[in-house]
Amino acid sequence: MTPKMTPNLAAITGIGSVSPYGVLAGLIPKSQPEPESITAWPTAGLRRAFLVKPFRPASVVPGLKTRRLDRLSAWALVASSLAIQDAGIDLNQVDRSRVAVVFATGLGCVELTEAFYQSAAANGWRGTDPSPFPEGLANSPASHVALCHGLRGPNITVGSKGVAGECALIQAASLLRHGQADLAIVLAGDTLTRAVDEWYETAGLLSPSCYSAEPLPEDVGFVRGFVRGFVPGEAVAALVLEPAGRREMRSYAHFKTGRWAAGGRAVESIGQMLGGSVPNLTICTGNGAPCATSSPAALAREISGPGAVIVPAQAVAAGLADAGALLHLILALSSRPGSGPALLVGSSGSATSSSSRSGSGTSTLGSSGDGGFAALLLEIA
Repeated sequence: MTPKMTPNLAAITGIGSVSPYGVLAGLIPKSQPEPESITAWPTAGLRRAFLVKPFRPASVVPGLKTRRLDRLSAWALVASSLAIQDAGIDLNQVDRSRVAVVFATGLGCVELTEAFYQSAAANGWRGTDPSPFPEGLANSPASHVALCHGLRGPNITVGSKGVAGECALIQAASLLRHGQADLAIVLAGDTLTRAVDEWYETAGLLSPSCYSAEPLPEDVGFVRGFVRGFVPGEAVAALVLEPAGRREMRSYAHFKTGRWAAGGRAVESIGQMLGGSVPNLTICTGNGAPCATSSPAALAREISGPGAVIVPAQAVAAGLADAGALLHLILALSSRPGSGPALLVGSSGSATSSSSRSGSGTSTLGSSGDGGFAALLLEIA
């Protein structure tokens, strides 16, 4: 019997990731990696981060050529290949002009961008090495994924403060719902470089855990107005999204609907999306901040009520600039939360409350807040 398609319901059928957890197809085994000492560049004393261990992409995806690419593009190629493999899709059997690529990033290909500007600083503009420039563009990873797999459908790169990953999922589901694609590869990620890490430190955003080899208690005090700060990280996560019922397949979850806004009353808007129902599970992204003190956590508590299960932001994913939502979602699914409705919620971090203005370092997106947010309603299979 041919499966019945449900065009308004998108199924997540494949997962791939390159992260501090390893290079993996499918769900991530339950574990908690520790921050590692940064050795790729000199630092003024101990500096720690959640890092991807070096690996050869061709050892994971035979024949893959990545020598001239930024690490972000190379990881996107590996993660997308693993997600397609995990979904059990033979691209030779699909119309590749109907396969979309949607990529989310906060910082883009910053490694080769750094190399280009460092060359200019050392040699002047006339002596600058031009070769890194085209690979430093933020949409390079999405382009390479499309070229590698021969995909000719919509190709979109999303950069949205704090909620790039969430917005990429919403965008991909919209392409399927409106018949602009039959299949979507959704990716999100960022890499950590010397300039990025030094900027985080200068801005006072880092957790004290970045400077200590010993585990620190959760309630370590303030870092320039931010409660605890975060440990920076790097990763690329990929999902395969396709209309539910398109074929006989295993699905991890179904995307039902989503909403994002640059401002407005988040609780009221998300409440309208939920239609009065309360999700069994709320997944808090909190990119760039621990969930317990972040805007999404306050928003999750206000929406879900005291009895709801809230999955806090995982430290590894929270340190991913603006693109940690896909990794947060994979980690939540990996925890075997059970079936039922789930809400994935994140914020742009631009909302402030009176306590924030008084210096406590907290912020909320409650009914009176006007900061940006993104929320996705899922049904866990």
